[in-house]
Amino acid sequence: MPLIDLLSDRLKRHPKRVVFPEGSDPRIIQAARKFVLGNLGVPILLGDRSRIKQNAEVLNINLKGIRIIEPSRSEELDAFAGLLSAIPRFKESSDEAIDTMVKNPRYFAPLMVMNGNASGMVAGATLNAISSLRPILQVMPRHSGIRTVSSLQMLDFEEPVAGLDGVLFLADCAVIPSPTAQQLADMAMTTGLLARHLTGRTPRIAFLSYTSKSENAIDPTVRKMVEATALARTMADNRKVALHIDGELQVDAAIQKPTADLKGLTGEVAGQANVLIFPDLQAANIGSKLAQILTGARTYGSLLTGLTFPCAEISRGASAHDIFGTAVMVGAQATDQRYLHPDQEPSWD
Repeated sequence: MPLIDLLSDRLKRHPKRVVFPEGSDPRIIQAARKFVLGNLGVPILLGDRSRIKQNAEVLNINLKGIRIIEPSRSEELDAFAGLLSAIPRFKESSDEAIDTMVKNPRYFAPLMVMNGNASGMVAGATLNAISSLRPILQVMPRHSGIRTVSSLQMLDFEEPVAGLDGVLFLADCAVIPSPTAQQLADMAMTTGLLARHLTGRTPRIAFLSYTSKSENAIDPTVRKMVEATALARTMADNRKVALHIDGELQVDAAIQKPTADLKGLTGEVAGQANVLIFPDLQAANIGSKLAQILTGARTYGSLLTGLTFPCAEISRGASAHDIFGTAVMVGAQATDQRYLHPDQEPSWD
């Protein structure tokens, strides 16, 4: 059974509220209706009520069970203004600037999540990544002990050609252009823990490069992946979390057991990886899009990792099905946060 279907079953038992700042987009409305029909919770659409209703009518979509909020008319404006003003970067902002921001759906949505009015959010349907990410990164707090906010995409293959049960997690496909070794290690931790939460399986994390276990790594890009592997292992040991970590590995050696065996690579990760950490954003973005186009894999995300609350930043090219699946992942992530950060829960694993 596809992972999204399994996560949907989880949400039926623990329904969640997911907010969409671009609520009038037809794909968002379609995804929201599917969320309701699945009994997964309450989708919240932000935007002009009349426009949302008009677009729903054109699509012949019933808005029953879908909540619509016009931020400029919300009763929460004063409370949200107080929340925003308390964030250090906004303490010097004028009352007028704060008022403008809280009425903007891109800021209103993360403030809803922070205030407990929603369980998570999905943004990015109509904006470029920088525009949709900026309010989230400005407003949302980071988890303690994690310095890096990154992202992951999930590929869910029809046939289990790679990963665990045909599911692969790729990072970072959206946020950090040229991560350092420490940022890559943080990325591996947050991606691995979220993969564990969503799948219930111990992650097998591979740090990717164009070489596999080179004895004399001269290229600094290769050395970075070797260093990141060591840092991630130390972080996992210090936090006493069960993560299988290895690197540097070529992508075929990471996900194909025969190739790993041929190259004499052993361990829990080689040929069995389900979490792939790319050396930079360029490689990750190219790799993820190539996999989507050539394999037809269902693609969801990007989920943002390292934040206190579940958030996703989707591509402007995402379909209604992609958006629905991403909303399911966001909702599932919100079902039980203690599994994501075992240093705050000693009984984890």
